[in-house]
Amino acid sequence: MSGAREAVIAVRGLGTRFGAQVVHRALDLDLWRGEVLGVVGGSGSGKSVLLRTITGLNIPVAGSVKVFGTEVVGAAPEALAALETRWGVMFQDGALFSALTVRENVEVPLRGVEGLPEGIRRELADLKIAMVGLPPEAGDKYPAELSGGMRKRAGLARALARDPELLFLDEPTAGLDPIGAAAFDRLLVDLAGALGLTVFLVTHDLDTLIATASRVAVLAEGRVLVEGTMEAMRAVDHPWVREYFQGPRARAARASHEGRG
Repeated sequence: MSGAREAVIAVRGLGTRFGAQVVHRALDLDLWRGEVLGVVGGSGSGKSVLLRTITGLNIPVAGSVKVFGTEVVGAAPEALAALETRWGVMFQDGALFSALTVRENVEVPLRGVEGLPEGIRRELADLKIAMVGLPPEAGDKYPAELSGGMRKRAGLARALARDPELLFLDEPTAGLDPIGAAAFDRLLVDLAGALGLTVFLVTHDLDTLIATASRVAVLAEGRVLVEGTMEAMRAVDHPWVREYFQGPRARAARASHEGRG
C-alpha cells in the first residue's frame, strides 16, 4: 500500500519478569521508520528493560519482538548478529571501556567488519568523533579524562560507528547540566535528520522529549499505557501522566523550549 508506514520495531504481547517481579504484561509497541520515539515512565516501569529486550540482551517470558521484520526472541546468533549491524546502542553514561581511548572505543564495533584495514578503521572512528562535535584531540583521551558531556558524545560516536539505521539511546542526557543537555538534544535532532535515523529514546528528561521526540510512549502498569504526541499527552486523564506532562516541571520545560524557539 502506497504511503503505508514501516514498523522498524513491532512488539506484541511482551511479558518480562525477574523472579516474582513482573515488569511487562502483554505490552504492545510500534516504532515507525524515521521517527524519534520517547519512552517514559516512572521508576521501575521497565523502560531500560524494554530496550534490552528489544536488542536481545534480555529474554522475555512471552510475546514477540520484531526488528526490521526479524524475530528477535529466540533468534539464532547469526540472525541477531545481522540485526546488530543495522542498529547502534548508547547505554547510560556512554558505557565506554575505561582502558581504551575514545578512538579505540569507537573502533570496537568496526572490528567486526571483515576485511576493514586498520588505517580505514581509524579514519572512520575519527570521522564519527568529529560528527558528534568532539575535537580531534579527544580521540587520544581516555574516558576518565573527559567531562560527562564529552563521554556522552563519545558513546554516541561509538553507537554510530557502523552507520546504523536504528539508534537506541538510554537516558542520554542523565547527569548533564541544562546547557550540556540542550546541546546534546540539538545534536541528536541534527544527526537524526541528516542521517535518516529512527530513534528509540528512553528518557526521563522533559526538555529532551520536547526538543527531540516525534511521539511519546508512556510505560505504566506493565504496558504502554498511552502513546501520542507531546500535545496529546496533556489531555490524558491519568494521575502519573497528568503530573508528568502538566506539572510544574512540564510547564517550565515548555516555557523554556518556547523561549528558545
